[in-house]
Amino acid sequence: MSYRDPRDPRDQDPRDQGTARYEAGYSPQSRAYSQPTDRYQQQYGDGQYGDQQYRDPRDNPAQYNAAQSDPRYAGSASYGKQRKQRQRPSINAGLYAGGVVMTGVVTGLAAWLVAWIIRAIAQRVNEAGNLGVWNPLAQDEYWFAITGFLCALAGGALWYVLYLTTPSPNQFYRWIVGLLIAAAVIIPLVLSAQISTGIGTAVVHLVIGLPVLSLIPAMGEKSIQR
Repeated sequence: MSYRDPRDPRDQDPRDQGTARYEAGYSPQSRAYSQPTDRYQQQYGDGQYGDQQYRDPRDNPAQYNAAQSDPRYAGSASYGKQRKQRQRPSINAGLYAGGVVMTGVVTGLAAWLVAWIIRAIAQRVNEAGNLGVWNPLAQDEYWFAITGFLCALAGGALWYVLYLTTPSPNQFYRWIVGLLIAAAVIIPLVLSAQISTGIGTAVVHLVIGLPVLSLIPAMGEKSIQR
């Protein structure tokens, strides 16, 4: 048996991958990447998906519009528009109005009660005559009760406007009402001719402002339909 060089052209079978490396122009990388492609083409051929490239559906306006109008895709097409048009939760108007009215009733009753107590104490002091004559209130009890009721209604309207026009209505509402309460307490103390009148009026104003400051935002939060 005679010895043959493996590089002998007579022994280089083109179907034998072991002898392909002795052929001229052989490249391992081209062979490694060309075989899977060749096997894929042999298995699947160049049929429906062999030579097609990806195309943007919007390149064909007619087909794109037809697909958008298809009822099967109506939900997914309108989802993006709904996210853009998403608004904050609505308020139950009837429930909120009822809460504001009841806040006005509570505020009016509290103002009337505090004013009546202050006047009763002043009458006791005046009857004794030991501390002089006190005039603690510039107005009667019913005037403060009506004022408290109207202030609660105004606070409810203010909170609703802030809810529609600002990102944080509770914060702005507390700042505005808090500053108004401070002014309502300080002004009588500074401008009243008698110190007793200034103190009594300032106390009643404070009693009117506290329910409006605390109850109106709570009524608004409870009335939001989430």
